[in-house]
Amino acid sequence: MTAPIIWTSAQLESDRLEAIKRFRNERLEEPLGDYLEAFDSYKGFVEEFLEITVDLSQLEAVAVEVLTGPQLLKVFRYLAGPPISEDDLKNLSEVKSLSPSRLRENAGDIQRMIDVVRLILDRRRFAWVVEQREPAEAERSAAVMASAALLAYSRTQTLRRTSGKEIQEQMVKDKLVECGFLEVRPRAISNVTMGPKAGEFCGESVLGDRKADFVVRLRDQRLLPIECKVSNSSLNSVKRLNNDAAVKAGSWRTDFGLRQVVPTAVLGGVYDLRNLEDAQNRGLMLIWSHNLSSLIEWIAGG
Repeated sequence: MTAPIIWTSAQLESDRLEAIKRFRNERLEEPLGDYLEAFDSYKGFVEEFLEITVDLSQLEAVAVEVLTGPQLLKVFRYLAGPPISEDDLKNLSEVKSLSPSRLRENAGDIQRMIDVVRLILDRRRFAWVVEQREPAEAERSAAVMASAALLAYSRTQTLRRTSGKEIQEQMVKDKLVECGFLEVRPRAISNVTMGPKAGEFCGESVLGDRKADFVVRLRDQRLLPIECKVSNSSLNSVKRLNNDAAVKAGSWRTDFGLRQVVPTAVLGGVYDLRNLEDAQNRGLMLIWSHNLSSLIEWIAGG
């Protein structure tokens, strides 16, 4: 059996810098149109929200209408400073579900949501609400623009994360197929016998008690769980690599045995060298998106 790839610090540094260079180029070439399109769309929703609620003065009167529409509900969450997630809104309001049907049937839930957002309302964007007066036209316009910018930024960041990971996963899948592996259905794998057969792989599956983006059965019968990770900063890389993928690697090696599983992370974006070395030392084989050929060569040599 071929031992997992272990890179030297110099090799990790070289690939790390190449990944950062590619990340920067992608961001610089990223079309501004995505952000502007999102901005224009959300600007319309914010204006609609303020119009329906009469500049937030009649939230209770129209609460069912605005809180049961997905886009207006999102605008509602972004009234807070800083904006809050759906989970935070549910937890702070002690609401079990934000589904339109439940909200229509639970006036108490709606009132608690309004009370929470009023409590954490952005007092800079919506100063007129705190001062209990009508907004000046310029003040209202500034609030609309600022809110639309916040919403558009969040949407663009979500698209970046989602599209980056999807592209990376497709690249891995294409390489596995190119290498002669057959894709089979995802499954729960509680022991090594329940995984795909030799020469097969499955998409997102639970391996032991943790999910892997791919689980591959190598031709030597070992399992190759692969995690796809795209990081936009060194700080973010700690969460995605060291606190997630490396933790999973330790769990899989403990559950399935050092000789039965080769935990692997395919990386793209920005990473700190120390974090890469730490993850590798904890039993995670590292492969770069821009050098997937190294994974294929390793698999072929097994």
